Amino acid sequence: MDNATRIMCGTWGEVWLDGEYVGEAYGLQAKVSMNKEDVALCRKMAKDKKTTSISMTGSLKLYKVNSRMAIAIGDKVKKGKDPRFTVISKLDDPDAYGAERILLTNVSFDDLTLADWEAATNGKVEAPFSFTDFEYLDKVEA
Repeated sequence: MDNATRIMCGTWGEVWLDGEYVGEAYGLQAKVSMNKEDVALCRKMAKDKKTTSISMTGSLKLYKVNSRMAIAIGDKVKKGKDPRFTVISKLDDPDAYGAERILLTNVSFDDLTLADWEAATNGKVEAPFSFTDFEYLDKVEA
């Protein structure tokens, strides 16, 4: 990195849910966690770890503007269905080395906030989720 202007700023982030732009999104996190088991090795006092699987989780942060999530999830789960989605995260800071787009597939939201408000406070909703695959559509390379 040649200077701080190359650091990607979340102000330039965007989200699409099933191909539909989510203008009320103000944050998104998606991460892969390695699930490990202890492995005892002969003649070693320290246990090693072996990755046996991965878990992929995330969270979509939204300003409360509409009932998008209730419409997308609510009626389906009431009928016993397990709705799945695709999410595209895009971060495109004009000072950075390029744009990064990541496709998350088989996204399953963990809960649905029906109401959460407080006087004199802007409405926000956090929607945690899990997913089973991801693909970089665009990568940032210096």
